[in-house]
Amino acid sequence: AGQGSGAFIRNNGYIVTNLHVISGASPSSIKALTYGNEQYSAVVAGYDEKSDIAVLKIDKSTLYLEFGNSNDVKVGTKAIAAGNPAGLSFTITEGIVSALRTADNGLKYIKTDDPINPGNSGGPLINQKAEIIGINNFKYGGFESLGFAIASNEVDSIANTLIGQYEQQLAEQAQQQ
Repeated sequence: AGQGSGAFIRNNGYIVTNLHVISGASPSSIKALTYGNEQYSAVVAGYDEKSDIAVLKIDKSTLYLEFGNSNDVKVGTKAIAAGNPAGLSFTITEGIVSALRTADNGLKYIKTDDPINPGNSGGPLINQKAEIIGINNFKYGGFESLGFAIASNEVDSIANTLIGQYEQQLAEQAQQQ
């Protein structure tokens, strides 16, 4: 079974992660394990292949992290990467933002020297105000301290669109019944 990380972004159980974290999993087998060690079945509310963003939903009210404004992120800013590297449960690492980049796909990325390891994908990159400034996405193989996170403004916009479409779909299904 694959493992990755995610972050609660709404109080009603919405989780943002990377699409590659859940790709290949059968929809009925996706589970979310909370920091409190509670496990929940999760449904895929939506995903965007271009950005590698997926939104999951569990049936639980939760504490959540707010998105910060990634346009305010500066090189040299401290950043904390939270996640589940190698299935070792919840861990955090601290580093700095070392660059800001726009990729060929048009998405903005934050380069950080925080260790981003397998299992950290989909987890939040957090600023000193405990806001999500990015979603950890990948690191260059064979290199240390070359991790990249999708900038929070991109993730927030995509997640809001996916959640809106999911809730619209649920409303339409409820009307048909």
